[in-house]
Amino acid sequence: MKKTALFVDDEPNILAGLRRMLRSLRNEMDFFFAESGFEALEILAAQHIDVIVSDMQMPGMDGATLLATVQEKYPMTIRIVLSGQADEVPVLRAAGVVHQFLAKPTDPEKIKEVLKRACALQDLMKNKQLKAVVSRIGKLPSIPAIYVELKNKLMNPDCSVSDVASIIIKDMAMSAKVLQLVNSAFFGMYTNITSPLHAVTLLGLETIKAMVLGIGFFSTLHTTSSRTFSVDKLWNHCVLTAAFAKKIAQAETNNTQMINNTFIAGMMHDIGKLLLFSSLHEPYNQAIAMARKQYSHLNQAEQQVFNSDHANIGGYLVGLWGLPGSVIEAVAFHHQLDDYPNPSFCPAVAVHAADVIYYELFPERSVGKPPRLNYGYLEQAGVRRRYSAWLELCSEEYPGEPRHDR
Repeated sequence: MKKTALFVDDEPNILAGLRRMLRSLRNEMDFFFAESGFEALEILAAQHIDVIVSDMQMPGMDGATLLATVQEKYPMTIRIVLSGQADEVPVLRAAGVVHQFLAKPTDPEKIKEVLKRACALQDLMKNKQLKAVVSRIGKLPSIPAIYVELKNKLMNPDCSVSDVASIIIKDMAMSAKVLQLVNSAFFGMYTNITSPLHAVTLLGLETIKAMVLGIGFFSTLHTTSSRTFSVDKLWNHCVLTAAFAKKIAQAETNNTQMINNTFIAGMMHDIGKLLLFSSLHEPYNQAIAMARKQYSHLNQAEQQVFNSDHANIGGYLVGLWGLPGSVIEAVAFHHQLDDYPNPSFCPAVAVHAADVIYYELFPERSVGKPPRLNYGYLEQAGVRRRYSAWLELCSEEYPGEPRHDR
């Protein structure tokens, strides 16, 4: 069945340009076009829509209002915004209801790529088990607003380190948590960093962006710990796994983009656990109890309870958010490398190894049986012999776990 996409913009010339641009995808998708939010809602009421792409500033009903309505009435529709620099205020209003943001003007190939990826995510929902879990969760969280603001700022070629620091400073809790992480021994600064500007300068924009994304997501859900599940311990695990994964990537490649994506993937690799715990509290506690009683891997217990696991749920969520493909794949496949095609060193391998190393260093922190290294896949990827060096690298440079007080 062909996928459907709805484009909403009050300028007919822009819609006409989109029609021409998308002609090459007509065999793969059906396209609908609306000149107002009201017209868009009429189309949605009459026609199933997989993806909606909306302008922000429109008379009568702006994009933020439209997409909030779509989120409420059609929660499975992927929501994307096309925004210009003048749209800063409405974009921030929409941050809680939008899965992805695209800047105007956008390269035609970029729009096509985003549409194809969105449709691929919808294909994932054909997995009845995953669809059932997502339906039980209800409203999936949107990407944190402060990350959206930071990402938009970084798209400006004139963006400076001080610009980024000024965004972080506006959120005092965010600022405090970034400084906590920077001053943790693992980052090896050997001096007390008290300024967000100094932190951004030392760590770099991409590392700060990944940290802000992780902090923002953990803060957004407002989840409290329970007797069986500690949000703080999960946060610490994600931060340290991200740092290990980044060190592994730095040892294997000089590709800056791969290194940065590996760090982001490490930060986000277990967000499915947080989402399941916050949304399906009692069933997730059952999975935790089952893993401990049977001494099985937690993702196996999740499969027994939900017919899906935190990796699938997390991969689907970061896919909705439009994070890079290698980040999505690392989150989705870090426990199931055998299902990941084309064996080679990539963020998924680094995060898988970092996760295993974390539990080799801290076996008592595992819920049930710790994850096992997939030696067969590492052999196919040509890096099996590198694991001992990765373990030594992370062990020697690990001086203590980052502290996170909520």
